[in-house]
Amino acid sequence: MNGFGDGIWGQLLSLIFFFIFMFFYSRIMVQQILFKLEKSAQLLEKMSLKAEKIVIKKISKNPDKKLKNRIKNFLEFFAISPVNLDPYGLVKKLEHIVDLEKDRFKYFVKQVAPNMDSEKRSNVMMGLSGAMTLYQLTKLVRHFVELIKKTKSINLAMLLQMQLPLVERLAKALLHGTEALSNGWPVGDTVGAYVAANLIGKSKVKRVDEDTVVARKNYKKRDIIIIKASGPGGRTGNPGRVVGKICKKEKIAKIITIDAAAKLEGEKTGTVAEGIGVAIGGIGIEKSHIEDIAVKKKIPLDTIIIKMSQEEAITPMRKSIFKSVPKVMGILDETIDRTKERGKIIVVGVGNTSGVGNDKKEIDESNKIIKKNIKRMQALKKKKKKRFKFFL
Repeated sequence: MNGFGDGIWGQLLSLIFFFIFMFFYSRIMVQQILFKLEKSAQLLEKMSLKAEKIVIKKISKNPDKKLKNRIKNFLEFFAISPVNLDPYGLVKKLEHIVDLEKDRFKYFVKQVAPNMDSEKRSNVMMGLSGAMTLYQLTKLVRHFVELIKKTKSINLAMLLQMQLPLVERLAKALLHGTEALSNGWPVGDTVGAYVAANLIGKSKVKRVDEDTVVARKNYKKRDIIIIKASGPGGRTGNPGRVVGKICKKEKIAKIITIDAAAKLEGEKTGTVAEGIGVAIGGIGIEKSHIEDIAVKKKIPLDTIIIKMSQEEAITPMRKSIFKSVPKVMGILDETIDRTKERGKIIVVGVGNTSGVGNDKKEIDESNKIIKKNIKRMQALKKKKKKRFKFFL
């Protein structure tokens, strides 16, 4: 039985239709997928433009065409990784490139926002970095969409389609992250710096370089040295280099790093875990400095991590992350108590210090911002639930 009848002509037409369908099937599929891909590419382009506007508005409430063009052009900025054919000396090469990149960012932001103070300029730098990442991601998606249009490759189309949910999820996080960092709000990744600032309390803080601060205090009958990026402007600091310099001059019993870490799907956000090693993300420059000195001096390395997703790390700090801080402090106390070796203990609050100051007074201001953002996120969540119920 078939749709064209049981006769010879019906069977012949069915056969012809089958071969035509087989020939055009892949092209029909490509066109269907392309329709969805084009919509996704347009959505990402809108988000990228919105992120760009957030940064521009932070620099000037009434931006002129020149400022808009300068920001647009800077979004194309790139850094080329050094050659890695010979791994010897690679860390120093990477460090040099990263330092040059930081200097270029600082110079550009100072040029477009000369009247801003250093903390606000740091926030603009971080916001610009978020907008730049989103812009590059958008360009990459658009590249593959246009390539699929030219080649009509169903394999390439399906590969991109499978990745799009994750790409869109990351793009939304980058947009919210750009807003948070531009405004100087604490994000998930600031939890390490937040713990360090709480630990500093009312102790005297010394700025050891342009981006890093150090405080010393007696805690639990031990001399501890606390290191974090200088806040409340958005910075990541140079903790590895600072740790290296201190270890060369003083007797160190242990190095403890506290940082945000990527969680697995199914794990609860804000889960705290402890281990050994150096918990510093990125390309590994700062981590390498600590590991090198620890090996030479045979210094134990302890680490405490607060788990969260990649999206939660760059968006305003969630309630579950904020509530994890007392547990981190409890584990930190246990780690200090079991340190039998003589010498000082270094505690490094790793991560972006956006919205997180360097002492108790500035932390009180951070708490207000965090709690305000938590209420705002809870209100948005309730609105989404109401909309979902309405459609059901």
